[in-house]
Amino acid sequence: MKLTRRILTGACALLIAASSAIVLSGCSEKEETVADIAAVKAAGKLVVGITEYEPMDYKDENGEWTGFDAEFARLFAADLGVEVEFVEIDWDNKIFEVQSGAIDCIWNGMTITGEILESCSVSDPYIRNEQVIVRKADVAFEYSELSEMTGLTFAVEAGSAGESAIADTITNITAVATQADALLEVASGSADACVIDATMARAMVGDGTSYADLAEGITLTQEDYGVAFRKGSDLCDELNAFMDKIIADGSFQALGDKYGLSVVTE
Repeated sequence: MKLTRRILTGACALLIAASSAIVLSGCSEKEETVADIAAVKAAGKLVVGITEYEPMDYKDENGEWTGFDAEFARLFAADLGVEVEFVEIDWDNKIFEVQSGAIDCIWNGMTITGEILESCSVSDPYIRNEQVIVRKADVAFEYSELSEMTGLTFAVEAGSAGESAIADTITNITAVATQADALLEVASGSADACVIDATMARAMVGDGTSYADLAEGITLTQEDYGVAFRKGSDLCDELNAFMDKIIADGSFQALGDKYGLSVVTE
């Protein structure tokens, strides 16, 4: 694997540089190895913590989980010789869920932050993302800076990167269970704006989507997605090796193209 694929960009990189105790890849920390691969194989399943979040994890017309992360997780599980069990979690409690063993990993468009790296073993980055403000389309570009929007009401997913992006500037914030709920707050008029992942905004707002009257406006931060495991889990290095394999054979890029996502391949 080239070292460049381990380098985090944007706000995520700044978070990491601010703490000399945090290394670029959570898997490479010197810590006792936890034999999760054997446990997962013995159980016959990989338990994946998610929220409903198009295009990463969402249900198709048959009620089955699909999306970029759902497909990616299934590919990895198949490589391990096991099935996947998707479990919807409270995103604000995601770290506790994986540390407690309730799930094997957090795999749901998770932004790599200093907090995550301190608490979990984290895979190499695999998707580039941004936090963006979504408003009604007719006012989406009314302001050019977050500092001009202090009089507005915002909805965010509790414990999300979106919440962190505005916490120091905006005081009128409603924390909801999911990013999809944050969109609903804006669509219903209960909030003036929400902050969600650009990956979701580009799939769910604008012409031809379920929220044609909403639009993506200001970009707040740039970041990378990773998969989090309990500290020391050998599943982390196993996933990194698997990513190297599917990057080399082109299937990872093909999966990114299918969902219109910027995958990290270098």
